[in-house]
Amino acid sequence: MGIEFLHRTLRTFSVVLLVFLPFGVYYFGVYPTLSILSGGVWGILNLLLLIRLVQQLVKPGGVESAKPVVLTLVLMVLLFVAGYFLLTIPRFEPWQLLIGFTGLFGILFLKALGRVLVKADSQPSAHSDIQKVI
Repeated sequence: MGIEFLHRTLRTFSVVLLVFLPFGVYYFGVYPTLSILSGGVWGILNLLLLIRLVQQLVKPGGVESAKPVVLTLVLMVLLFVAGYFLLTIPRFEPWQLLIGFTGLFGILFLKALGRVLVKADSQPSAHSDIQKVI
C-alpha cells in the first residue's frame, strides 16, 4: 500500500459524501447534512495536509527544513481554527461533525480490510514487471 492507496481512499470518501448529500437532506434535514458534510471535508483536508507533510519530510533528495515547518504551522493552524469555528456554529452538533470526520477513517479501514482479505499486496502486478526492467 502506497500513497496512491490514500488518494484512492480520499476519492472514494468524496464520492460517498456526494452520494450522501441528497439522501441526507431528504431524511435528516439541511443543517445536520451540512454538519456531516463539513466534518467530512475537514477530515479530507486534514489527511491531505498530513500526506503532503510526510512527503515533504521524507524526500529522497533531502529535506528542506523551512518548507515543512511553514506548511505545518500555517495549514495546521488554519485547519484547527476552521475546526473551532465548525464547533461553534449553533446549528452544527459536535456528534454530527464527528460522524463526518470519522467516516473517512471508516472508509480507510474498510478498504484496507478488503486488500487484506483479497491479499492484493501479495499478488504480483503488471507494474512490478515494468519496474524490474527500469
